[in-house]
Amino acid sequence: MPDIIGTDSGAVDFENWVCPMPLRDSPNIVMGHGGGGAMSGELIEHLFLPAFGSAAEAGLGDSAVLTLDGARLAFSTDSFVVKPLTFPGGSIGDLAVNGTVNDIAMSGARPVALSTAFILEEGTPLVRIAAVAAAMGTAALGAGVKLVTGDTKVVDAGHGDGIFINTAGIGILEPGVDIRPELARPGDIVMVSGEIGLHGIAVMSCREGLEFGTTVCSDTAPLHGLVAAMLGAGTTAGNGNGTGNPTSGVHVLRDPTRGGVAASLNEIARAAQVGIALEETRIPIPAGVRDACGLLGLDPLYVANEGKLVAFVAPEYADRVLAAMREHPLGAHAEIIGRCVTEHPGMVTARTALGGTRVVDLPAGEQLPRIC
Repeated sequence: MPDIIGTDSGAVDFENWVCPMPLRDSPNIVMGHGGGGAMSGELIEHLFLPAFGSAAEAGLGDSAVLTLDGARLAFSTDSFVVKPLTFPGGSIGDLAVNGTVNDIAMSGARPVALSTAFILEEGTPLVRIAAVAAAMGTAALGAGVKLVTGDTKVVDAGHGDGIFINTAGIGILEPGVDIRPELARPGDIVMVSGEIGLHGIAVMSCREGLEFGTTVCSDTAPLHGLVAAMLGAGTTAGNGNGTGNPTSGVHVLRDPTRGGVAASLNEIARAAQVGIALEETRIPIPAGVRDACGLLGLDPLYVANEGKLVAFVAPEYADRVLAAMREHPLGAHAEIIGRCVTEHPGMVTARTALGGTRVVDLPAGEQLPRIC
């Protein structure tokens, strides 16, 4: 008999739940289920959503948009289990603030407040917890958000790996703002706000004790200021002052964290049923990331970021939006890396430096687990 769990909307039949090989028949959670790729998607689609039944209302965006008494709010939550707790350029405290701020910003909202919840392992030095808390406070001040409520739990020694953090956040959307993965359309220009792969390589280098000839630092940063500049440039009037319909030019935003740029673009392509054609030579990859990936056999497109975004912009607004990005400190190295096409809907391809074309598929899991 297959394992079946009943819900109010039917049953979850694990025998018919198809996972990517080689973990197809695994009855237990594996690290790949937390990588933000195909396995994470199947876990949500085939386990959580059927179990939640009619209580679930899930989209594919980084945050949910709610309308309450006429006000439109963006709401998101994220948990952080990065190992080690500190790494070049940041810490779990920075990530806990910036990660949720960015999820809210990807809907075009202005983040205003976060909750904070800590799961602490028995025996963790108080000085280490204090340093993480101080980093969170500094990051919140830098992002202009308040830490308004929270919770603390302690687990037995050996069961918590020091500190785990959950943050949830809310933001305010201006009238007319509508940014969703489903809004990508053929002809849209695909942009990235800067050099990719920094965060994943920074965590990997200090976790594994690797040296690449230079220190690669995480790019963790709050992106809502950059998003505001992009929306201002992508208005109907196009005068950069935020008047008109702020979403007339900017259709989709996504911060490519777990699974990297590849995972984000695949999710958008499938949600909108468009093809995405990239120009591989136009993707900004810093030398340290390129060298590290070459040494380790990794593809930079699949390496996590914590301070970058990808944007899908109507072609008539592309030049203005790109210029606005480059004028902002967090978008100084922004580039156009491809476009949406009618061919191969739901699929991402990349034209290589040699003139060939390769498929950039959705990763099964994560090349490096626990990077955020």
